[in-house]
Amino acid sequence: MSCRAGFVWGTAQHFNRFIEDCGITCELVTPHMLAAPFYRQTFNCLIIPTGFANPLYSNLLPALRASSPRIEKFVEKGGNLLVYGAATEKPDGYDWLPFAVTYRHDCHPRRIDCIPSSDAGTMIEDYDPLCIECDGSFISHEGCGVGRAEDSDVIIEKQVGKGRIVVTSVHEYPSRKFLTEFCSAGLPTFF
Repeated sequence: MSCRAGFVWGTAQHFNRFIEDCGITCELVTPHMLAAPFYRQTFNCLIIPTGFANPLYSNLLPALRASSPRIEKFVEKGGNLLVYGAATEKPDGYDWLPFAVTYRHDCHPRRIDCIPSSDAGTMIEDYDPLCIECDGSFISHEGCGVGRAEDSDVIIEKQVGKGRIVVTSVHEYPSRKFLTEFCSAGLPTFF
Protein backbone atom coordinates (compact mmCIF):
# COMPACT_ATOMS: atom_id res chain seq x y z
CA MET A 1 0.00 0.00 0.00
CA SER A 2 1.28 3.46 -0.88
CA CYS A 3 1.36 6.01 1.96
CA ARG A 4 1.09 9.75 1.41
CA ALA A 5 2.04 12.36 3.98
CA GLY A 6 1.28 16.05 3.82
CA PHE A 7 4.15 18.05 5.32
CA VAL A 8 2.73 21.41 6.38
CA TRP A 9 5.31 24.22 6.14
CA GLY A 10 6.25 27.18 3.97
CA THR A 11 9.19 25.49 2.20
CA ALA A 12 10.68 22.02 1.83
CA GLN A 13 12.87 20.93 4.76
CA HIS A 14 15.26 18.07 5.53
CA PHE A 15 12.31 16.47 7.31
CA ASN A 16 10.64 16.00 3.88
CA ARG A 17 13.61 13.95 2.68
CA PHE A 18 13.57 11.90 5.90
CA ILE A 19 9.89 11.09 5.34
CA GLU A 20 10.58 10.01 1.76
CA ASP A 21 13.58 7.93 2.90
CA CYS A 22 11.10 6.01 5.05
CA GLY A 23 9.23 5.00 1.88
CA ILE A 24 6.40 7.52 2.32
CA THR A 25 5.41 9.85 -0.49
CA CYS A 26 5.64 13.37 0.93
CA GLU A 27 3.93 16.47 -0.42
CA LEU A 28 4.65 19.97 0.81
CA VAL A 29 1.48 21.76 1.92
CA THR A 30 2.14 25.49 2.31
CA PRO A 31 0.13 27.68 4.72
CA HIS A 32 -1.72 29.24 1.76
CA MET A 33 -2.63 25.82 0.40
CA LEU A 34 -3.72 24.61 3.84
CA ALA A 35 -6.07 27.53 4.38
CA ALA A 36 -7.43 27.60 0.81
CA PRO A 37 -10.90 26.00 0.72
CA PHE A 38 -10.35 24.80 -2.86
CA TYR A 39 -7.17 22.84 -2.02
CA ARG A 40 -7.92 19.10 -2.08
CA GLN A 41 -5.58 16.16 -1.75
CA THR A 42 -5.64 12.66 -0.27
CA PHE A 43 -3.21 11.83 2.55
CA ASN A 44 -2.75 9.12 5.14
CA CYS A 45 -1.28 11.64 7.55
CA LEU A 46 -0.45 15.29 8.02
CA ILE A 47 2.75 16.38 9.77
CA ILE A 48 3.12 19.78 11.46
CA PRO A 49 6.81 20.32 12.39
CA THR A 50 8.41 22.16 15.30
CA GLY A 51 8.08 25.92 15.32
CA PHE A 52 4.64 26.18 13.73
CA ALA A 53 3.49 28.84 16.26
CA ASN A 54 6.69 30.88 16.34
CA PRO A 55 6.48 33.85 13.94
CA LEU A 56 10.28 33.86 13.69
CA TYR A 57 10.12 30.46 11.95
CA SER A 58 6.78 30.33 10.19
CA ASN A 59 3.46 31.97 9.41
CA LEU A 60 1.63 28.68 9.84
CA LEU A 61 -0.48 29.29 12.98
CA PRO A 62 -3.11 31.54 11.30
CA ALA A 63 -3.53 28.94 8.52
CA LEU A 64 -3.90 26.13 11.05
CA ARG A 65 -6.57 28.11 12.89
CA ALA A 66 -8.39 28.91 9.63
CA SER A 67 -8.39 25.26 8.57
CA SER A 68 -9.17 23.80 12.00
CA PRO A 69 -12.56 22.34 10.91
CA ARG A 70 -10.94 20.68 7.86
CA ILE A 71 -8.16 19.22 10.01
CA GLU A 72 -10.68 17.81 12.47
CA LYS A 73 -12.75 16.30 9.65
CA PHE A 74 -9.58 14.81 8.12
CA VAL A 75 -8.78 13.01 11.40
CA GLU A 76 -12.39 11.99 12.08
CA LYS A 77 -12.51 10.23 8.70
CA GLY A 78 -9.33 8.24 9.40
CA GLY A 79 -6.32 10.42 8.65
CA ASN A 80 -3.57 10.66 11.26
CA LEU A 81 -2.04 13.93 12.46
CA LEU A 82 1.46 14.34 13.93
CA VAL A 83 2.08 17.71 15.59
CA TYR A 84 5.38 18.93 17.07
CA GLY A 85 6.26 21.71 19.50
CA ALA A 86 5.05 25.27 19.07
CA ALA A 87 8.62 26.46 19.90
CA THR A 88 7.46 29.68 21.52
CA GLU A 89 5.80 30.68 24.77
CA LYS A 90 2.28 30.61 23.37
CA PRO A 91 0.01 28.53 25.64
CA ASP A 92 -2.85 28.79 23.12
CA GLY A 93 -0.70 27.69 20.19
CA TYR A 94 -2.66 24.46 19.94
CA ASP A 95 -6.14 26.01 20.00
CA TRP A 96 -6.74 24.78 16.44
CA LEU A 97 -6.77 21.14 17.57
CA PRO A 98 -10.12 19.46 18.36
CA PHE A 99 -9.13 19.06 22.03
CA ALA A 100 -7.50 21.30 24.63
CA VAL A 101 -3.69 21.37 24.89
CA THR A 102 -1.69 23.90 26.93
CA TYR A 103 2.01 24.15 26.09
CA ARG A 104 4.93 25.57 28.06
CA HIS A 105 8.06 26.42 26.04
CA ASP A 106 11.25 25.21 27.76
CA CYS A 107 13.99 23.82 25.53
CA HIS A 108 16.44 21.35 27.10
CA PRO A 109 17.29 17.61 27.07
CA ARG A 110 15.16 15.34 29.25
CA ARG A 111 14.68 11.77 30.29
CA ILE A 112 11.46 10.48 28.72
CA ASP A 113 9.51 7.54 30.10
CA CYS A 114 6.88 6.11 27.73
CA ILE A 115 3.97 3.85 28.55
CA PRO A 116 4.30 0.52 26.73
CA SER A 117 0.60 0.29 25.84
CA SER A 118 0.90 2.91 23.09
CA ASP A 119 2.99 2.67 19.94
CA ALA A 120 3.39 6.49 20.00
CA GLY A 121 6.23 5.96 22.46
CA THR A 122 8.22 4.22 19.72
CA MET A 123 8.84 7.64 18.17
CA ILE A 124 11.90 7.97 20.46
CA GLU A 125 13.29 4.46 20.04
CA ASP A 126 16.19 5.65 17.84
CA TYR A 127 17.43 7.89 20.69
CA ASP A 128 18.74 7.52 24.22
CA PRO A 129 15.59 7.98 26.36
CA LEU A 130 17.75 9.34 29.18
CA CYS A 131 18.66 12.46 27.19
CA ILE A 132 16.31 13.63 24.42
CA GLU A 133 15.99 17.26 23.38
CA CYS A 134 12.50 18.69 23.90
CA ASP A 135 11.30 22.22 23.25
CA GLY A 136 8.63 22.26 25.93
CA SER A 137 5.95 20.26 27.68
CA PHE A 138 2.19 19.97 27.86
CA ILE A 139 1.13 21.23 31.27
CA SER A 140 -2.51 20.33 30.65
CA HIS A 141 -4.39 18.52 27.91
CA GLU A 142 -7.42 16.37 27.12
CA GLY A 143 -5.38 13.61 25.49
CA CYS A 144 -3.65 10.55 26.88
CA GLY A 145 -0.12 11.07 28.17
CA VAL A 146 2.19 8.60 26.42
CA GLY A 147 5.65 10.07 27.16
CA ARG A 148 6.50 11.90 30.35
CA ALA A 149 9.54 13.95 31.31
CA GLU A 150 10.10 15.56 34.68
CA ASP A 151 6.63 16.65 35.84
CA SER A 152 4.81 16.97 32.49
CA ASP A 153 3.87 15.06 29.37
CA VAL A 154 5.98 15.51 26.23
CA ILE A 155 4.08 13.02 24.02
CA ILE A 156 0.28 12.87 24.04
CA GLU A 157 -2.25 11.18 21.81
CA LYS A 158 -5.96 11.25 21.23
CA GLN A 159 -8.26 9.17 19.08
CA VAL A 160 -10.63 11.40 17.12
CA GLY A 161 -13.18 9.47 15.10
CA LYS A 162 -11.34 6.92 12.94
CA GLY A 163 -8.01 8.78 13.10
CA ARG A 164 -5.44 9.66 15.71
CA ILE A 165 -3.58 12.78 16.76
CA VAL A 166 -0.11 12.57 18.31
CA VAL A 167 1.31 15.78 19.76
CA THR A 168 4.92 15.92 20.92
CA SER A 169 7.52 18.42 22.05
CA VAL A 170 10.36 16.00 21.26
CA HIS A 171 12.78 18.07 19.20
CA GLU A 172 14.05 15.17 17.04
CA TYR A 173 12.78 13.32 14.01
CA PRO A 174 10.54 10.40 14.92
CA SER A 175 11.97 6.92 14.61
CA ARG A 176 11.63 5.37 11.16
CA LYS A 177 9.52 2.58 12.66
CA PHE A 178 7.07 5.01 14.26
CA LEU A 179 6.77 7.23 11.19
CA THR A 180 6.22 4.30 8.82
CA GLU A 181 3.61 2.66 11.07
CA PHE A 182 1.85 5.93 11.94
CA CYS A 183 1.49 6.96 8.30
CA SER A 184 0.49 3.45 7.21
CA ALA A 185 -2.17 3.24 9.92
CA GLY A 186 -3.90 6.37 8.66
CA LEU A 187 -6.61 5.78 6.09
CA PRO A 188 -6.22 7.55 2.74
CA THR A 189 -8.39 10.56 3.51
CA PHE A 190 -9.45 13.57 1.49
CA PHE A 191 -8.14 16.85 2.90
